[in-house]
Amino acid sequence: MRSPHRVALLHLFLLSGCATLPTYAPDGLVTSTGGMVVSDDARASDAGIEILNQGGNAVDAAVATAFVLAAVYPEAGNLGGGGFLVARFATGESAALDFREKAPLRATRDMYLDAEGNPTEQSLVGHRAAGVPGSVAGLWEAHRKYGRLAWAKILTPALRLAREGFRINERFARTLHSDSSRLVRFDASRRLFFNGATTLARETLWKNPDLARTLERIAARGRDGFYAGETADCIVAEMDRGKGIITREDLAAYQAVWRTPIAFVYRGHTVISMPPPSSGGVTLALLCNILGGYDLKKQGWNSAATAHCEAEAMRRAFAARNAFLGDPDAVRIPVDSLLSPEFARAQQSGISPEQATPSSRVNFRPVISPREGNHTTHLSAVDAEGNAVALTTTLNSLYGGGVVVAGAGFLMNNEMDDFAVKPGTPNTYELVQGEANAIAPGKRILSSMTPTIVCNTDGTPMIITGARGGPHIITSVFQVLSNILDHEMDLPAAITAPRFHHQHLPDLLSWEENAFSSESARNLKRLGHVLRKSGPLGSAPTLFRRTTRWCGMGDPRTGGTARGQSVLP
Repeated sequence: MRSPHRVALLHLFLLSGCATLPTYAPDGLVTSTGGMVVSDDARASDAGIEILNQGGNAVDAAVATAFVLAAVYPEAGNLGGGGFLVARFATGESAALDFREKAPLRATRDMYLDAEGNPTEQSLVGHRAAGVPGSVAGLWEAHRKYGRLAWAKILTPALRLAREGFRINERFARTLHSDSSRLVRFDASRRLFFNGATTLARETLWKNPDLARTLERIAARGRDGFYAGETADCIVAEMDRGKGIITREDLAAYQAVWRTPIAFVYRGHTVISMPPPSSGGVTLALLCNILGGYDLKKQGWNSAATAHCEAEAMRRAFAARNAFLGDPDAVRIPVDSLLSPEFARAQQSGISPEQATPSSRVNFRPVISPREGNHTTHLSAVDAEGNAVALTTTLNSLYGGGVVVAGAGFLMNNEMDDFAVKPGTPNTYELVQGEANAIAPGKRILSSMTPTIVCNTDGTPMIITGARGGPHIITSVFQVLSNILDHEMDLPAAITAPRFHHQHLPDLLSWEENAFSSESARNLKRLGHVLRKSGPLGSAPTLFRRTTRWCGMGDPRTGGTARGQSVLP
């Protein structure tokens, strides 16, 4: 017998003017029976395939792709940031690697507040905004444990591009222009990106010899080529010039950490994602657990009924995220309770089919006693043996804090703003976070990055995805998965379909153009949702396996390129 809630939702669906399932021409779609790589830049994806063709595995390809992104995609690809890696191997083993940035040992809880207790720009701009970078340690550790080819060979494509240069594309030129006023504030940034010109024009040959020398040191010495010796000296000298607080002690102590992945079932498929200090895996699991109680396919893609259920689930999942999640080495996180069937049922019972719940009424008491960026980049890689990697890295904001390390050729992150700079007040992504993510020395910073692998019923990888876009990452990943698993879309439609987003606070349902029919939008407003038109919500380059063939595609919101092996190795 159907519950009153289900009956009311079905009635709403029939009235809502359900949007027709989207279909899209497969522009940029690539297929392969061998390995495949998709990333935000064609040159990076090419490097991943180059490594696969040399006999490397998916980890080798992912690491090589990430290093090339550091050379050709400096606004987000990085050596001076951090990230997460999720892997599923042909043996059935799963792994999650945390190389998120950490607060320097000289960090203090209120370091970004002025005399009146208000947040300043120092958590976003300049030297003090940087957390201790983890990217090189993470890529080194992933290769050390699971790589196949020689380390120096993995860095060859990135070294070649940094040393010989490449032609600046439209994306690079556009982002430099949009952020030029911040970059020119710092001497090394001004020299690297502008070199006396107003801006670097499209098709300009751009070289980064300082980065090439940094990569040479990393190729020769591995992790120690970054966290010790000349590169570390450059970082500390740059911090001293700008009154930053990262020290040699911070760099020497930094370690990437293997963690147990978040694993759960959605629509009969096992989903493997990143645990804290990523908020992505837990929040994605909360969404899927709550929405598993609704027949989204029957309700219809982005109908008012479906959008209402999903927005209410997003509201509750983000409320829990902001209350409970932080660095698992510093605070106790009730992951088992949050991901229990009982918690999901409790959230479902609070969702009315006839009225949106004000976010002021959705609050969780933190178990901890008294409180990200649009310019992240994601890549997915799979090899012919069936090993799969989802890897997301970030600087937080576009070009991080704007600071290039003189003599080293890379940007530092501004991840310290992803802490709750002032618990209970919004950060740059309007997230209102609590004590669990307050600043403390040596603490890892909470993130929304959500590298995710979905497995077929036989345990083999089926979907490899992740996204950029701060908190939009989580909802973008969910909607890609739901589009495939609930609505049976092909990959172009699943990636390109318009999205929407709710994150508890502010109490707004953001939506891309054409995400809702006009009738659905009216019905959502009638239910009490406050709608806000938005630009692109996330960007999710994805690989998807159908039968014996992988399909790959970048997200047209920001571009990106998939490459496949033409011949099995």
